[in-house]
Amino acid sequence: MTGAPPIERTAGAPLFSNNKLSVLRKHPYFADLEPEAFDQLCRYAKHITLKRGTTIFSKGDPGTSLIAVISGTVKISISSPDGRNAILNLIEAGEIFGEIALLDGLSRTADATANTNCELFVIDRREFIPFVRSQPTLAMKFIELLCERLRRTSDQVEQVILQNLPGRLASALLRLSDKHKPQGRAISITQQEISEMVGMTRESINKQLRAWAIRGWVRLEHGAIVVLKPETLQELVDAGANDGE
Repeated sequence: MTGAPPIERTAGAPLFSNNKLSVLRKHPYFADLEPEAFDQLCRYAKHITLKRGTTIFSKGDPGTSLIAVISGTVKISISSPDGRNAILNLIEAGEIFGEIALLDGLSRTADATANTNCELFVIDRREFIPFVRSQPTLAMKFIELLCERLRRTSDQVEQVILQNLPGRLASALLRLSDKHKPQGRAISITQQEISEMVGMTRESINKQLRAWAIRGWVRLEHGAIVVLKPETLQELVDAGANDGE
């Protein structure tokens, strides 16, 4: 890992609280592991806490670990030589990332940054790969994970090519709000971050969000967007957003 050093680092499953371990246990890719296998996985996990803005890894770095988010949010992004940024995903508590380079042994395909103060579990590739080979069911789960990532990437490419701003924005808001269904549809994200996700200027995003807020489709809060009418936004997406302006 690169960037500023973590403010805490511990190792060994006995030091982890049950609440933190439950993040791994509840993940669909680890939920079916036998107790002995799960205990073994936990012994491999290293616990770190990072301050907001810390670089976790950069594009081109060796893919040496799988990472699970215990708390906070991690930003996955890429940047161009002229300084433009694009956010590919926001990884939240209960999700994992870094699996592509981990599994194929090649370099990282994007940058990962602590978007907030974060707690993470880090599992080294040297320990994880033999573990996966001993757990055929887990190997199949990771195949499913990679297929899911590919489908999402295909959807994002389709949106950029075929949809205008309202369609892209509506799709991004629905995708993000789906993660928050148990707590409602409030999305902790800035307008600058959403602009980097859909490939439009912050000014254009602000204009569109304010128009939707007037119609009662969303509510704008400080550092957050609340989706009030997901069915209406879905209609925009389904229709290609031709009438979204």
